[in-house]
Amino acid sequence: MIFRRALQREFSYAAAAVFVALFAILITTVLIRLLGQAAGGSVPPDAVLALIGFGALTELPIVLTLTLFIAVLLSLSRSYRDSEMVVWFAAGVPLTAWIRPVLRFAVPLALVIGGVTLFLGPWAQLKNAEYRERLDSRDDTTRVAPGVFRESSGARRVFFVEVGAGEDGRVRNVFVSEESGATLSVIAAAEGFIRNDEDGNRYVILEKGRRYDGKPGTPEYRVMSFDRYQVQIESPQVAAGPAKVRTRSTLELLQERTPRNLGELAGRIGIPVAALLLALLAIPLSFVNPRAGRTNNLLLALFTYLIYSNVITVCQAWVAQGRLRFELAVILPHVVVLGLIAVMFYRRLAMTPFWRARA
Repeated sequence: MIFRRALQREFSYAAAAVFVALFAILITTVLIRLLGQAAGGSVPPDAVLALIGFGALTELPIVLTLTLFIAVLLSLSRSYRDSEMVVWFAAGVPLTAWIRPVLRFAVPLALVIGGVTLFLGPWAQLKNAEYRERLDSRDDTTRVAPGVFRESSGARRVFFVEVGAGEDGRVRNVFVSEESGATLSVIAAAEGFIRNDEDGNRYVILEKGRRYDGKPGTPEYRVMSFDRYQVQIESPQVAAGPAKVRTRSTLELLQERTPRNLGELAGRIGIPVAALLLALLAIPLSFVNPRAGRTNNLLLALFTYLIYSNVITVCQAWVAQGRLRFELAVILPHVVVLGLIAVMFYRRLAMTPFWRARA
């Protein structure tokens, strides 16, 4: 049927454009945040790309949900603005006839959102947490970059290397500042390199330099010159904290039915269901008066999405706190939205078309 094929094609084009725009915004936001952390030394520059990938996979359900909602809304709103809806209504096609084409377009996307939310998203959260733990367990020598002051993982040391390691593995003009209680130690060396012994221990070897020890603000300083200064590198031991609920797989949440796990499970189930209902809600919400502004319904739609998503989050938190049953958290928000959809369809169907009112 021409009616259905035209709608499917327009939904696909609109969804592709919206997805590209939203995904670009997501990547840019994550990139700016990670670049700021990399500039501050909390994230190594070589880890930015991997963390961007994990962050994008984590936020992908939100992007896909908004893509589905906005694509249906924009397509049907354009039909109202261009008076195509007048033609379809005059041909005897009721507003409810849009439900089936919208569902044919929305159900596959909702299944993809469900797969990402239930399986791919928790995996990305887990890999992101593991990757950050590995970064935190790296020793301070990996944080050194030529021409940049860098802090150690515990913020007790500050490193500076003027010239990076060449083919011989040596760095030039090394500066190290370390605080230990009220004592400040400053080391300046002409050269430095890293050496591994037979037992696997790592050492920083500094050559041709001086060390200054003392208390800031007092004349009590000790100056020591050295030809060779050796310090063993101790890799920090990162204690494995309790696993976050967001990093647990859906199967683990089902096996351990604690309040926190049930709350997380309710949130994961709610996202694909919300995507499907939002696509249906976009049908009556897309009504636009050709003489009125074009952005009013879009702002109303975004406001509706924010309320809906926040209600799901609140129900999720209440389940985790034991204030709401899991079954009610899974059903109640969506039943309310389903009732809202029915009311809006009834009001649109009960309205007299404006072309008949003028006749």
